[in-house]
Amino acid sequence: RMIHGETYKADGSDVSFAGLIDFLSSHYRNDTKITPQICSGCTSCEFKCTPEQEAEDFKNGFKECWREVLQWNDNDFKEPSILELWNYRKKDSCIASGKTKLQDLTPQDINIKTNTVPGLSSSQRQWLQVEKVKTKDTSVYFDKTGMKAEMDSWAFPLHHIDFETARVAIPFNKGRRPYEGIIFQFSHHLVHEDGSVEHAGQYLNAVPGIFPNYESVRELKKQLARDNGTIFRYTNHENSYLIEVYRQLLADTNPPKDRDDLCEFIKSITKSDKKPDEWRGQRCMVDLWDLVKKYYYDPATHGSNSIKAVLPAILNSSSYLQGKYSKPIYGAANGIKSLNYTDWSWVEYDQKGKVKDPYSLLPPVFSKEIDASIELFSEDEELREGGAAMVAYSRMQFSEMSDYEREKLEKALLRYCELDTLAMVMIYEAWREMLV
Repeated sequence: RMIHGETYKADGSDVSFAGLIDFLSSHYRNDTKITPQICSGCTSCEFKCTPEQEAEDFKNGFKECWREVLQWNDNDFKEPSILELWNYRKKDSCIASGKTKLQDLTPQDINIKTNTVPGLSSSQRQWLQVEKVKTKDTSVYFDKTGMKAEMDSWAFPLHHIDFETARVAIPFNKGRRPYEGIIFQFSHHLVHEDGSVEHAGQYLNAVPGIFPNYESVRELKKQLARDNGTIFRYTNHENSYLIEVYRQLLADTNPPKDRDDLCEFIKSITKSDKKPDEWRGQRCMVDLWDLVKKYYYDPATHGSNSIKAVLPAILNSSSYLQGKYSKPIYGAANGIKSLNYTDWSWVEYDQKGKVKDPYSLLPPVFSKEIDASIELFSEDEELREGGAAMVAYSRMQFSEMSDYEREKLEKALLRYCELDTLAMVMIYEAWREMLV
């Protein structure tokens, strides 16, 4: 009834469900192309191509639509579009009024407001992005005063953690609900007060039939409870999943014997998200993503605060990181301790002299084509970035596979997750050097 009662758009007109079916079927039958409608949704178009793919004659569906509607040429696509503007809710109205490029925007379009707390407000950051495009300023913005105040409050050693998670419709385990959160993997890097770095720990439970959440938190507690150092995450992902496990523990009719200890640990490092049960742990995790938004902006990220965008950008701007990680010290005997790499260099340069994205140096979890398609399957940034890991975990739960295939997938998961926490360390190291 809901589907049949809805009103739909067809070539700019409102039609019923039956009218939409007639519209689509007639175009399909007659092989007639539907006139494209460009909008903010084009940001997540699954038919985009990389420049390398275009050079191999892949068709770029995104450009096809925008060329047809706006009569854009190749040079137009080289200019930052409205789609790149971070966290901007008025993209559709701007597109409708003909403002399709960042250089078209004015302060009135952004409605700039100052922040009542340290750091950039959302609108200030948006205008900073626009202003750098308008003035062709490619320099990095870095609020030294604000960042130093944050760093002065941290306690060593610094713990950097990252989870790999799943949330599936059909539960992997008996007695669990659809779309329950699962933490099946984490990585843990340490930075000591003397500046030394080590991959201090990890966890992966991909055995079919095992509900991994309690053991994941148990192992995380074991690794973090050795000191009172500051703990870091990137985005709210880890905080949200830990709180979900906290609630799973409380609701469990057959809880583990250490339920109270696990719940107490979770509360100590998280911030609650619902009233009336509110808390902020005395060792609450610090969100590096939040610090990026407040104190750091590199035009090379094109408005994205994803760690997959920030890492290559900061590697290209930091001579310190380039000097350190261009040497094969990662996993070396007298270098940085690693649990999954040996004598590894993270900095390689392309033909244009730019540092390659470290994630591109790793073999794909599946195949290059499948990994690329997984990254496009969701508009949610966290799901996109953890997509390959989630699919790999799901396959290991539901698919028949050889021990060789299982071992290969597990090794790929461990290497990718380790890079996620190393990326957090690199971002911290670059900021630390920028304060000098």
